[in-house]
Amino acid sequence: MTRAVLSLGSNLGDRLAHLRAVVADLGSAVVAVSPVFETAPWGVTDQPDFLNAVLVASDPGLDAWGWLRRGQALEDASGRVREQRWGPRTLDVDVVQVDGDDGPVLSGDPELLLPHPGTPQRATVLLPWLLAEPGAVLHGHGPVAGLLDALGPDGLSGVHRRDDLVLRDPV
Repeated sequence: MTRAVLSLGSNLGDRLAHLRAVVADLGSAVVAVSPVFETAPWGVTDQPDFLNAVLVASDPGLDAWGWLRRGQALEDASGRVREQRWGPRTLDVDVVQVDGDDGPVLSGDPELLLPHPGTPQRATVLLPWLLAEPGAVLHGHGPVAGLLDALGPDGLSGVHRRDDLVLRDPV
């Protein structure tokens, strides 16, 4: 059994539909879904704002590499083109961290760094994750709530909750 935290982002096309497609594709594997946030671009700032969210999912048939490949397949299905690092994209699915039967899955492989680098400094991941999973802990870094507090008010600038947008209908 593996449990994964996935960070979603989109700033091209029907941004909300791209994020919803991930939730629909993962179906019953989805354990928790964060609210949607609209965020200013990071890295390359001359591009449209992103919609971001975090999902927690569990699937006994996927290991960490399986989560990566599943995310990449969803990106490909959305028409994502990788032309520029941190550039605009229809869909970005990042594997933030994975828990296996034996505990945290750590990886130093350049294709699958776990936990995902940069997460402790990214309010676009930390804030939605905390709302999806209030007791969240980032492997090797501590409670997500503490990491978010450490960013201070400046770390949250440009990150706006969009309660008018939802990734799945309430059950």
